[in-house]
Amino acid sequence: MKDYGIIFDLDGTLLNTLEDLADSVNSVLSRKGWPEHPIGAYRYFVGDGLPMLIRRALPQEVMDQLVIDELILEVRREYSRRWARKTAPYPGVLMALENLADKGAPMAVLSNKPHEATCKMVDHFFPGSYFILVRGALPGKAVKPDPGPAMDIARSMGLDVRQVYLLGDSNVDMYTAGAAGMIGLGAAWGFRDREELLQAGAHYILENPLDLLEVFETGQQLNQY
Repeated sequence: MKDYGIIFDLDGTLLNTLEDLADSVNSVLSRKGWPEHPIGAYRYFVGDGLPMLIRRALPQEVMDQLVIDELILEVRREYSRRWARKTAPYPGVLMALENLADKGAPMAVLSNKPHEATCKMVDHFFPGSYFILVRGALPGKAVKPDPGPAMDIARSMGLDVRQVYLLGDSNVDMYTAGAAGMIGLGAAWGFRDREELLQAGAHYILENPLDLLEVFETGQQLNQY
């Protein structure tokens, strides 16, 4: 089983964080007197880090770097109060992690969420440490889709990049897998749709977290898409 390792995205892959993220940003927008967005819109706002989320949520007429910087701080404060209200692991995630851990599969988390928040959420929702490494966005360091962090994780696993699956729900994750030379697994249960994942280079689309067990039983010999 140690012939393969897996890197998980966090938001939209392991955890359904959408409502808490949307509520946090909408709360700040409302206080400013700016339009809020439906939860579904946030499926396409998230994935590239908080600054880009703010840019996508802001009205065009107030798009200014000083405003963006201010809102980043406000949304972080708001999210720090809300991050565990509605967020939960997707159905099947915990069972998949337990089975993979029993089989000795090395696992890690790589997120564009700030590093401290990423670690805090993993510790809260996945106690017992399934993961050999958890990495979020660090100041001045590359983030997805730059392949560097994913390649660093592969080295920590003691594996060649071709022996590592990267599971995520967005084009950013698939671009990362492709650039790193890893096997891109698209999470069809996440924030984005199958078409985006396929266009971004997903090798396989998984319909359910428990499909991971088949991946590790068969290696790469799956029916594509």
